[in-house]
Amino acid sequence: MQKIAIFGGTGMTGQCVVAHALKKGLKLRLLVRDMKTVPHTFRDKVEIVMGDVTDYSKVLEVIQGTNGVVVTLGTRNNLEPTTVLSSGLENILKAMQEASVQKISVCLSSFLFYEPDKVPTIFEHINLEHRRMLDLVKSAEFAEWRAVLPPHIADEPSAEFQVLQDKSPGRTISKLDLGKFLVDCLTQEQYIRRVLGIATVKRG
Repeated sequence: MQKIAIFGGTGMTGQCVVAHALKKGLKLRLLVRDMKTVPHTFRDKVEIVMGDVTDYSKVLEVIQGTNGVVVTLGTRNNLEPTTVLSSGLENILKAMQEASVQKISVCLSSFLFYEPDKVPTIFEHINLEHRRMLDLVKSAEFAEWRAVLPPHIADEPSAEFQVLQDKSPGRTISKLDLGKFLVDCLTQEQYIRRVLGIATVKRG
């Protein structure tokens, strides 16, 4: 894999995705709505396409000529009802198919492992949107997808972490380790078409 497209690359997790991918020597292309959100640490090291994930032509421009896609789309701290993320993912998957790109990792939430009535009310709307996104990913038969469902994403140093299929192994994950895994899993065949929980291993 030589070049990846990143959606959500200026958020907390997305910046860790970018940093790890650059460390691996990958070329990157990011879709960005506002240049002010792009850190100076990598502004000159990536290709940037200005636009919105709901604009199919821009999404296709980002994906064409890449070998894989990482999606860390979020709403920052806005927990109101939305369909922007799922609409964006629909465009991403459509563009991948058009551009003959198969590999994708998508960051969602471990609340998807919960029964709906066990999800805290405050996260009800975003969880519904994440559910729509997971359904879209699972229905993309052409894609080698990896759905990554982290618990609380912590601003903590890198640590030993565990990955399990169809369940969460813990309560937190370092943003650095989550960003690393979202990139690395694209070339790890055991994770193709898997729903994955990830968490820091707690000792003692």
